[in-house]
Amino acid sequence: MGRQIGEDIRALRKSRSLTLKDLALAIGRSLGWLSQIERGQTEPSVRDLGLIADHFGISISFFFRSASRREEERGLVLRAADRTPIGSTETGLTEELLSPSLSGSFEMIKSVFAPRSNSGGTVIAREKEDGGVLISGRLTLRIGELELQLHPGDSFQFVNKGYDWANPHDEPAVAIWVISPPIY
Repeated sequence: MGRQIGEDIRALRKSRSLTLKDLALAIGRSLGWLSQIERGQTEPSVRDLGLIADHFGISISFFFRSASRREEERGLVLRAADRTPIGSTETGLTEELLSPSLSGSFEMIKSVFAPRSNSGGTVIAREKEDGGVLISGRLTLRIGELELQLHPGDSFQFVNKGYDWANPHDEPAVAIWVISPPIY
């Protein structure tokens, strides 16, 4: 389990452009200790994982997904029962990380946009590529100045652009989103 946790922490840290020193300072631990965690040489305590999870705005359960699975399966398959919700219904967007690992070059996310919800403004552009497909419902996606009305089966892809979304309809919209490099 330690190797996967370390890889996840490294991927989360890099996705936020943090150095080892930045994260170590933020959680009150030494740089050497954090380096050992990321390399899978030691395991963090539950308290330390809680501090790291809080820093990244995720639930501590994120680090324990697939913990009960066979070692050779971890990082390759993420079973539906092991998915960890990200976000909250209060924002109108709930997500599940579908990727078995954050150490690859992309991540997959299931996004559920609540009826009558919106992003509350533009999601700022980052150095990343986004793509996806709408599985159900309808969704308005604005990429830069271009406003798109997406229907089930419609797919999209864009690089380094700000975007916003809205679901002005009475039913939820569900999309599978792919992001490279991983941001969670």
